Amino acid sequence: MSARQRSARSLVRRAARRARAARAVPGAVLLAALASCATDPLRVIPSEPPDPPQVQLGERLFLEPRFAASFAAQSGGDVNRAGVADPALDAVETTGAPRPGPFAGSTMSCRGCHLVDDSPDPDGRGTRAYADFARRSPIPARAEDGRSHAPRNSPSLVDATAERDVPFLLHADGEFATTAALIEGTWTGRNLGWLPGEHDAAIAHLARVVRGDDGGGALAASFGGLSYTTLLAGEDPAIPPALVLPPERRLDVASASDAQVVGAAVSLVEAYLDGLRFSRDLVTGDFDGSPYDRFVTINRLPARPAAGETALGYARRLRAALAALREPVWVRDGVDGELELHDHPFVFGPDELDGLLVFLSEADAPATSPALRLAARERGTGNCLACHAPPQFSDFALHNVGVTQERFDTVHGDEAFARLTIPARAERNADPERWLPPSRLHPRGRGPFLAIPTANDPLATDLGAWNVLGNPAAPAPQAALRVLVLRAAGLDGEGASVGDDELLARSVALFKTPVLRDLGQSGPYFHEGSKDTIAQVVQHYRRFSELARAGAVRNGAPELAAMRLGEGDVGPLVALLRALDEDYD
Repeated sequence: MSARQRSARSLVRRAARRARAARAVPGAVLLAALASCATDPLRVIPSEPPDPPQVQLGERLFLEPRFAASFAAQSGGDVNRAGVADPALDAVETTGAPRPGPFAGSTMSCRGCHLVDDSPDPDGRGTRAYADFARRSPIPARAEDGRSHAPRNSPSLVDATAERDVPFLLHADGEFATTAALIEGTWTGRNLGWLPGEHDAAIAHLARVVRGDDGGGALAASFGGLSYTTLLAGEDPAIPPALVLPPERRLDVASASDAQVVGAAVSLVEAYLDGLRFSRDLVTGDFDGSPYDRFVTINRLPARPAAGETALGYARRLRAALAALREPVWVRDGVDGELELHDHPFVFGPDELDGLLVFLSEADAPATSPALRLAARERGTGNCLACHAPPQFSDFALHNVGVTQERFDTVHGDEAFARLTIPARAERNADPERWLPPSRLHPRGRGPFLAIPTANDPLATDLGAWNVLGNPAAPAPQAALRVLVLRAAGLDGEGASVGDDELLARSVALFKTPVLRDLGQSGPYFHEGSKDTIAQVVQHYRRFSELARAGAVRNGAPELAAMRLGEGDVGPLVALLRALDEDYD
């Protein structure tokens, strides 16, 4: 299903919800919208225009399977050859039984790890918000390195490129500084089957596919049935008006270099990814897709930061507005909205509000208004807003919340991670092949600290940003990464006094904060997919906040020690986080 079809279906559902909530939209209007989408699934209702041509072509390139190394190896130079398959796509790996692979018989594309409605449950649920179902994402096998899985779970791509208050870095460890660098790195990297020493061959192959595509495949047929060469040139009268690229996006691929061809393709996928957003009001820009958002709206609470206000400042202002709220208006399932792609109702009631108050609480915050003491219990201090301030519910910064330590200690025994010898910067960079991950600069890198822990390897673990900071082969700008590492250590403004070795030690096991919206469509959780349920995630924070206060978390986030959660806080926090779900499709 294309982005345009998903947009039409989502907007019709949203119109239905608003009709029920306001009881003001005539039934004939809704029926007309439903009828138009049923007869023409590519037509969207008038309030939202079709995707721009660069977004539509970007989606096609996102779905393109022929960029994979396995296609290059098996196609015999024929870029339009059918029937080339990669066993990695035979099934969809999950935390339980595997499912039939929607891309079986094909080769790896970006969509192979970032699914939407490609593999639903029998009841129509089980969709993804551009994530997969695996703990660690399957990748094409290569005999040269023996790898079959990435070391990490595929995160949701929705809102991944959203605005933020910190330097823009992507990937769990801050490896990439731009969306374009991430796309090219994925297309030419291990997730599509290319080895580090094959970058130039990958670029040449990608350009060959774009130039040689004849527009005759099934994927091309769903996007106008025209070749990439024709669409990128943008001048053929056979191109439908909705697919005519603007002049600044066009390229003559016959005369362009390989790098220019790949760069043009990357820029189109970048436009596509920039359009992956959770629901926002078409007029105000406020989020409007989840029960939480509906609660904020109907109670006239502040919905977003004011001009110049940080997300943390907004979260505190929201907390103050909640304290002044005397009679909350609850969100009711089937009246204020409904969820079709989740297994829980569209509600925001006393439990969810209780969870929100814990989520927004800080140790030194004013006491909660008596009017909002809805549960006869003493609430804990969540301090969740320190890293997950609304409305994005992520600070997009780096933190160590103990996930690497927990996994390593599970494999090797209690306190094993505390005893792990991690080299200082001079030792690491003097022998990069021993300590750093494989890269174009060091293709034989062993990468023990970007690895899946196993009992027979005393070093294998994932140290996150440690692999990127000060690594001469890393594409991320070191100045931006340094800012985030200093911030993670609570040393903002002290950069000049922090030496390279101390800074590298401060980067151990740092990972970027995920977005908490729509967790129901992005599990399992954490960068290695170690938690199956939201309740397990909350329990992890309970345990590791206690360890942090005892000084038992190696390089732990300062924010952890400020959390004090009781068993009674788990249910309300789970209820709140479920209330951030929406029907993203």
